Order: sequence, then C-alpha cells, then structure tokens
Amino acid sequence: MDEPFRAEHRITVADVYRVLFALLSAGVGLVLAYGGGQLLALGGSAYYLLAGLAYLALAALFFRRKSSALPASVAVFVATCLWALYDAPHIGYWELLPRLVVPAILLTLGLWLAALFPNIGVVTRRWSALGGLAVLVALVGTLVSAFFPHGTIANPDALSDAAKVAQAGQPDAPADWEFYGRSAGGTRFAPYSQITPANVGQLKVAWVYRTGRRVSGSGFGTDENTPQQIGNVLYSCTPENLITAIDADTGQKIWKFNPNAVSAEHVSCRGVGYYDMDADTSLTPEQKTAYTAPDCHQRILVSSIDARLFALDAHSGAVCTGFGNAGFVDLKKQMGPTENSKRYHPTAAPVVMGHLVVVGGWVRDIMPGEPSGVVRAFDVRDGSLAWAWDVGNPDNTQAPAPDQTYTLSTPNVWTVPTYDKELNLVYLPTGNGPPDYWGGDRNAVNSRFGAAVVAVDAATGQTRWVSQLIHHDVWDYDLPSQPVMYDVTNAQGEKIPSLIQTTKTGHIFVLDRRTGKPVTEVVEKPVATSPAAQDEHLSPTQPFSVGMPTIGADPLSEGAMWGVSTFDQLYCRIMFKSSVYTGPFTPPGEKPYIEWPSLLGGMNWGGISVDENSGLMFVNDMRMPLRMSLVTRENAKKFKVSTDEVPGFMGTIRPQLAGPYGGVKIDILQSPLAVPCSTPPFGTMTAIDLHTKKIVWQVPMGTVEDLGPLGVKTHLPVPIGMPTLGGPTSTASGLVFFAGTQDYYLRALNSRTGQEVWKQRLPVGAVAAPLIYRSPKTGREYVVISAGGASHSPDVGDYIIAYALPEGAAAH
Repeated sequence: MDEPFRAEHRITVADVYRVLFALLSAGVGLVLAYGGGQLLALGGSAYYLLAGLAYLALAALFFRRKSSALPASVAVFVATCLWALYDAPHIGYWELLPRLVVPAILLTLGLWLAALFPNIGVVTRRWSALGGLAVLVALVGTLVSAFFPHGTIANPDALSDAAKVAQAGQPDAPADWEFYGRSAGGTRFAPYSQITPANVGQLKVAWVYRTGRRVSGSGFGTDENTPQQIGNVLYSCTPENLITAIDADTGQKIWKFNPNAVSAEHVSCRGVGYYDMDADTSLTPEQKTAYTAPDCHQRILVSSIDARLFALDAHSGAVCTGFGNAGFVDLKKQMGPTENSKRYHPTAAPVVMGHLVVVGGWVRDIMPGEPSGVVRAFDVRDGSLAWAWDVGNPDNTQAPAPDQTYTLSTPNVWTVPTYDKELNLVYLPTGNGPPDYWGGDRNAVNSRFGAAVVAVDAATGQTRWVSQLIHHDVWDYDLPSQPVMYDVTNAQGEKIPSLIQTTKTGHIFVLDRRTGKPVTEVVEKPVATSPAAQDEHLSPTQPFSVGMPTIGADPLSEGAMWGVSTFDQLYCRIMFKSSVYTGPFTPPGEKPYIEWPSLLGGMNWGGISVDENSGLMFVNDMRMPLRMSLVTRENAKKFKVSTDEVPGFMGTIRPQLAGPYGGVKIDILQSPLAVPCSTPPFGTMTAIDLHTKKIVWQVPMGTVEDLGPLGVKTHLPVPIGMPTLGGPTSTASGLVFFAGTQDYYLRALNSRTGQEVWKQRLPVGAVAAPLIYRSPKTGREYVVISAGGASHSPDVGDYIIAYALPEGAAAH
C-alpha cells in the first residue's frame, strides 16, 4: 500500500476523541429524546425532546467532522441557557445547576474537539479552544460555589427595635431545665450569656457519657432524648427507657434504672417528667404533711414504650412503691386492643402540672378499632387517675366501667402537651382517629377534634376550647409539636397571651391561650376536593395562617422539579406530570398523587425555640414530597402486607384498612439517585421576629457529607440543606444550637444573622434538641447533646456529650 494512502487514512487521537464524543452526544440525545417524548406526551416541557434531537444532530455533525458542528454546539447551549432562565421558577444556583451543567460539559468538550478540526481556520480554532477553557473555568467555579450556602434569606430590616435592644440574661428565670422545653411554656430558651458568639469557637468536650443503650437487633429505636437538668444532676432516657442520673459537671453515673421495656414500633423516649413535692404549690401544707415516706419527695416520671408510667426517687432511682402497683401504673388498662403496647404507647415526655402528670400516647393509625386516643392525668403521689379526656365520652372524665374501654379510634396526642399554670389549662395538640388517609366514615367527634389544639381544664379534664387547624385531615397532618406559650401582639397592637403551634403543612398558627381564637390572621381558603377517593367527603376549605410566614410550602410545579443532573431532573418531571397534584391539600386517591408538604413535614416533632428576650423564634423544617396512592382491598392482595405500621416507604404498602381500601403506597418523590425531586434546600433553619411577624433570616441546614446521592457518604461539606428533625435551643447571648441534620455535627448559629459561628463533629448523627444549663456547683455553662444516630443512618451510638468553655475562658 503506498504511503499517501496510509497517511490519508491514518486514525489519529483526534479521530478517537471525535468518535467518542459523537457517541456521548448520541447517548445523551437518545436519553433526552426518549424521556422528553414521554414528558411531552404528559403535557410537559418540549425542551427535552428538542434538546435530545439537537444532540443527535450534533453527534452526526461531529462524527462527520463538519465545520458547522462548532456554531451548532454554541447555538444549542445558548438556547438551553435561554430556556433555563425562562423555565426555572426562581433564578438561583440550585435551580440552574441541573439545567446547565451537563450542557456546559458537552459544550466544553465540543469546543475543544472542534478546535482540532483541520477544516476550520486557525483563528477560529484558537477561539474555540479558549472558549472551551472559559466554560471549564465556569464549571470549576460552579463546583467551588457548591461549598457555599445558596437559597438563603437575609432580611435584617424585619428585625424589630424590640429585638435589637433586647437585654441578655433573665435574672428571674428558673435555674433548672425542668420540662421538655425547659420551661412549662416550652420555649427551649436558656437565659444564659456565658457562651457568646465571640467565644463559642472555644467550646471543647467537657465529658462524654455512654448510656449503654442497645444499638443492634430489631426495634432498638431512635435517640430523641433531651436530658433534663435539676440542680447538679441530668436525667437521661434511652429509646427503650433506660434512665440514668448523671453528674452535671463530670458526666459520671449516679444511678441507673432499667424498666426492661420492649415495643415493636415507634421506639423512642424524648424525655422524662420531674416532680418536687416540697416545692409544689398545688398541695396544702396538710397534704404535704400527710406524706410520711422518707423517699420520693422528688420524683422522676417515666412513660415507657410498653405503656407503663413509673415514678422513681430522683436521688436513688428506686421505684416509688406507693405509686400505682409497686411503682408503676399500667397505661394499657381499658385502652382496647393494644397488643401488649404494640398498637399504643406514649412517645412524649410526661408533663407535670402541680401534683398531676398528664400522659397522651401514640396510636397505630391503620385500621378501625385501634386503641383509644384518650389523654389521662394521674396523681403524682399515688398514681390514681385524676381525670381522663375521652372525646368519645366527654361528660365522663373518669375511667369507664370495669368491663368497658375508653372510646376506640379517637384522635390521640402523641407529642408533648403544654401546661399553663396561670390559666390552669393544658393544651393538647391532637392527631386523628384512625385510619390516616381515608375518612369517609368518620363521626362528628373525630371530625371536630382531629388535628386541633384543644384546651382542657388541668384540674378536671373538661374541654374549654377547640381550635382545629386541619379540617377532615386525610394527609396524616397530625399536629406534631409542643404548643409554645409566648405573648404576641395582635393587629391592634395588644399583647395577647398566645400559643404558637407549628404544623407539618409549614403553617405557623398563633392562638389566644384563653379562647383559642387566632391572634394573627387565619383565612379559610378553598382547596380541591376532586378527584377524591371512593366514598370520601373532603372539606372544601382549609385554614391558612396568612398572618405568619409559611415555611417551605411554596406550591410545586413541573419547573420546580429538581435533579443532580439533566437526566434525573427529567425523570422527576415525568413523575410529577404523571401524578395528581392540585396544590395544597391535594385529595388522596387511587391514582398516584403528590403530598406536599408531606406527612414528614414541614415542621415535625422537634418544635421551636423562642428567645424570650428578643422575641425571635427559631424553627427548622424538612422538605420531602411524597408520591402516594390508595390501594383497594383487591389490589392490596398483590403486596406483602402485615398489620404492622412498618414496612414504611418505597416499594411497599402501608396497611390502611378503611372503607374500600386495604393499604396506601407511600414513596418519596425522588430521582433514581435517591435525591428528593423538590428544589433544595431540603431543610432549613428560619428566624422569625414575633414583633414584626416576618422572616429575619433563613439558612440551609446540613450537608451531604454523611448522606448523599444513593445514600452514599460523599465526605463533601456541600451545604445543600438536608431534611431536619429534632429542634433548636436558643440562648440569651444570641446563639442558636442545633444538631438535627443528616450530617454528624452540633452547630451554633448567630441568632441575629443565621451565620454559622461554630460546629463540632459528632461520632454519629443526632436528632435530639440540645440541652443548655449552668452548673449550680461550678458556674460553668454546658451544651449537651444526645447523639444516637440520625434517622435511617447506619451509624448508631449511645453518646451523651457535654461541651463547655475552657476554665477561665468564660465571658462574665
């Protein structure tokens, strides 16, 4: 073969690159054209189909080494940029990332490859190479930018004058963290100023206590405990109610109590109750004198996951034998079919109200005839029943006849109630009578009391007022968090004794504690009632709290669907367009529908913190849409179903034995990379000024360091904002501490700006709220977190970790 022929047909490196790039462009084009055709058939954007055809054409041009490949590549990218700006609901980093990064990578490669074409001019080749380099620099800048927060809100003008001049410290504040939210009002506010934004960076581990909780096997639960601090002692509980008294300065165990409690579902303990007979003003001197036992003047109250209520001597951990049956009350009595606590048990800390303790309970919400949702109050001294709030029998506040049960399948109270000593009311945030997702046969009682804040007389159990926040709830929008007491001004400028209730819908309601009437504006708005499930009767309106900011509940759209790349964003758009979504309160049905905000929240059980000095409220949230569908009894036979509430999400059905239905299919609306389809952030922390009722700042919380696409640890601190649980704790010095992220950190934020001023790596994740206290013995201020593992994380532990400033470093 002669040499000129060989030279003409020699395969060069450029040819290999050209063929590979043509194949890559063709592959991208095929995927986009196929998916784009599906999307267009569903009524979605035509861009993906057109882009797919464009990349197929580019593949042909590059394969044939046409000089027109260069301007065509630029034209496709420019058209994509224009579409991205038009299509994105908001112009921001996370919105543009999946729309532009893959096209930018293809443009970079195309420009460099075109620069190797022999049939274009030298100047054009030079500019093509430089253009590719410029796009590469932009891509590197985009990558670097991922390590900085996006989607933040900074609105310092919303900060009221009252908040700006708030004084640090509260000399009259109680010294102990006596309730779940520190005070009876639940503000989770530490009135201390030893640890400040200026010195918080010096915090170091002061001590570590290992609880010894079970961390393997089935049903070991999630550590959601905020320890209580009474004097120089902390009282901690593990998910299976292993109670430990810990020295507040050294972390050494004082005593331990194990009730040997076991349950199959919802294994958690968020806290204990504390009672001090000597300080109790609800008892007369004669009643106190009548108690002659040498122990148990100070008691720890424990509601266990096997539905028992224990009273322990706070100093020794021994059971108070005069309480109930040798130290405990069986909470399962007359509650119906509890299946040995599997279908009913308390999940929140007992709330002490003078010499009474009030206890609600979680009820498995999957079928008619579930245990009762009754809330009961017991005498702390002997465990006798003081009253029962049974909405099915409101005239009888005592136990039913021995051969009867409390009313079954009624709304339950699984989160923490709030006690108002001044008004002698206890506020009950309710869930719903089962089942959760179909209410065609609900009676008037369940309809009235479901998803409502109910004020009950703390002495008698009589209902005083009801404020329903969700009508005919078929979305599992149980009121998830403790109502918080704080005085708020109304539109007329009057300071009203108020109750702040967060919800899974992202709405924040402010109610008058005396009447239940809204303090900030609430409007009944029409919502969709079709297409509805069989035999369902939905409410045509729902309450919208328009007088307070709504967090993370902007309506979804096809354009709001997100992905790490162009491809999974396309998948999410197809999933969205193939689902029913009519906005907030989309009716459940047999065709897949989108629930947003979902039953996960919005806001969940962690609750809020209020800086009582400044009036700043801090609330964390999560943003994970669900794709759900009701499954008829006949179709439910195709799935493996038990009467357990688990299996849970993804590819299974949860039993829902209601009317014509046998289950509900619940999937996270997410891409094949296991990334939510909603646009980040997926979780934030927000500060709201309760004087102006406006957001002061909002920042994404958590990175993908310990949980990224496909559930893989990326080890990259990209602050995308991850779903959050637990709750924040604020201090008088201007700090907000929080640990309930998916990465393993305890963080401190500046309460005025949201700026992260400190973080400390934890051995495992944490979903509990931090405890902050000042030792009465040493005067040191401590920040304590229970770190037992983030939800659904494989890394589980049994740590209680205390942080403090080095000796002598505190600012006084």
